[in-house]
Amino acid sequence: MVSIIILNYKTKGLLKNCLNSIYRYTSDLNFEIIVVDNNSKDGSGKMLKKIFPKIKFIQTKKNLGFSAGNNLGIKKAKGKYLIIINPDTTLIENSFKKMRDFMEEHKNIAVIGPQLINPNRSIQYTRCNFPEFLMPVYRRSFLQKINYFKNKIDLYLTKDKDYNQIMKTDWIFGACLFIRKEALDKVGFLDEKFFLGFEDVDLCRRFWQAGYEVWYFPQTKIIHYPHRFSKKGLLDKTIRIHIASWFKYFWKYRKK
Repeated sequence: MVSIIILNYKTKGLLKNCLNSIYRYTSDLNFEIIVVDNNSKDGSGKMLKKIFPKIKFIQTKKNLGFSAGNNLGIKKAKGKYLIIINPDTTLIENSFKKMRDFMEEHKNIAVIGPQLINPNRSIQYTRCNFPEFLMPVYRRSFLQKINYFKNKIDLYLTKDKDYNQIMKTDWIFGACLFIRKEALDKVGFLDEKFFLGFEDVDLCRRFWQAGYEVWYFPQTKIIHYPHRFSKKGLLDKTIRIHIASWFKYFWKYRKK
């Protein structure tokens, strides 16, 4: 059994498209879908009951953030594997079976991530080294245009390595995480101190510390509709929340 967990926040249209793609392309795999709605108030619940009545639906009374919202779904999951996937994604092949088969053959891997691509099929750089403290500043300011800092960003995003090659990596973006439930039970669920941002970095770091591995798996591709946070200003609300998570992350690992 594979448990697919989708956290929705005011993305009813994207959620519908994501679910349609899952049902269209997923075969030869026993799975359940759990949708957690973070108090969207956009009619997502009614849409699910009408079009996807078999889906397990959890409605929150307020926006709990990424970690706490997904944790509600994790607690209800019955699968040997968990897939935490954003609603702004679309499957174009039988991705979940491919990832399940790979995980079955590699027992020491805790989590893998597929190759995320843009709608025009260009690659998103979602396989990263652990960040140095000022990396968010480099990526969200004029510094990203200066060659010295641009090179630092490129190395952080592992652009110096082939993005079509399966390989170990420090961490992978949380837009789609295929997780071994047994490993998650050992390290603990997503850290709810992170409202939005760095929860994926933190989880992968905890997996490595527990002796597990994190891998990038580009043998399957999933479309991810991008949010260009790096091009927004530092005063943007979402960026401010992300910055708060940045400080929490580095404070958590300050002595490690």
